[in-house]
Amino acid sequence: MNMDTQNPNPYQNVLNGLWVRLREVLLLGAFGFFLHISAMKSPKLLYGSIMMQGFIVIARHYRSNPKVDLRKLRPMILKRIENRAKDYPVKAMIPVAYDVLRSRALLIQGVSTLLQVIPIWSCKFCPEVYVGEAGHAIKTCRGYKRHAKNKLHEWIRGGINDIIVPMDTFHLKNTFQDVIKHDEQFDYNRIPAVIELSLQAGADLNLEELSPNKLECLGAESLSNDDLRLVADGTLKAWEVVRTGVQKLLMVYSAKVCKYCSEVHVGPSGHKARMCGVFKYEGWRGTHLWKKAQVDDLVPQKIVWFRRPQDPMVLDDKWRSFYGHAPALVDLCTKGGAIAPPKYYCMMKLQGLPANVPFKPRG
Repeated sequence: MNMDTQNPNPYQNVLNGLWVRLREVLLLGAFGFFLHISAMKSPKLLYGSIMMQGFIVIARHYRSNPKVDLRKLRPMILKRIENRAKDYPVKAMIPVAYDVLRSRALLIQGVSTLLQVIPIWSCKFCPEVYVGEAGHAIKTCRGYKRHAKNKLHEWIRGGINDIIVPMDTFHLKNTFQDVIKHDEQFDYNRIPAVIELSLQAGADLNLEELSPNKLECLGAESLSNDDLRLVADGTLKAWEVVRTGVQKLLMVYSAKVCKYCSEVHVGPSGHKARMCGVFKYEGWRGTHLWKKAQVDDLVPQKIVWFRRPQDPMVLDDKWRSFYGHAPALVDLCTKGGAIAPPKYYCMMKLQGLPANVPFKPRG
């Protein structure tokens, strides 16, 4: 008896099964494509189904209302978009925009004056900031590009940008202009996002006059303690006016922020400049993923460690759970003599226990 007849090649059976399955897939795909083309040519064919080799192929064709002609609607849609710009700027928001610009100028002037008296420290390798005579000893440094973890900070003298974080955006020529493309990004100037929001809200000011270099800084050497306290109090009030005004403007005017980076765009839709560093290694080619911006996106608070009167001169790492936090500007103004608003008390832990008080844990 022939051995090949009794024991056929098992690989041959597998290949035959794969070939049969491949023919079924090709036939089904070709038939589905035929149904799709037939449905496009004949509107009456809404769907078709056929049973073949145990599979059901369903082709559906949905078409819009034949009475609607999009070519006639296109001019109407474009005209409606152009007429939308006539409703802006909203007249009720124009005074708010001017208040934001004036308060921002006072804020920059007050912070520049306070920094002449109160030292501020910035870490050399991370964004950590501390307001005080010397930097703290809390191990929260993650190094350059987060290459380290739980290291001591290396402090250097900070500046105004460590207190008022600059958030720049493109200055639009028109609020409802076309979306900025990637090759057009150098055709537009970059200005602070708060100024751009105020200008779109109806404020008519010269951008050169709003530059920080044009603002006069008061000499702290000629100020007494009472005068310095007035400067700190006025700076803190200007900070609250700016944040409150920006919140009101964002209820009327649109602003976007990237979900993966800090890029901000003030306008109905985000730009198409590929500047996002998260997607450099992917096929997105640096495109931003936009979402609605909030107040903290345009006016960041910059949370820092806050030293209370009951805390030691240098904050130690082992008692870090006792220490409080505060926005950097609030901490700067309180050290200048101003009283912090009550909404920050919980964050600052003003009534908390000092770190050197012994206590018995529960149990």
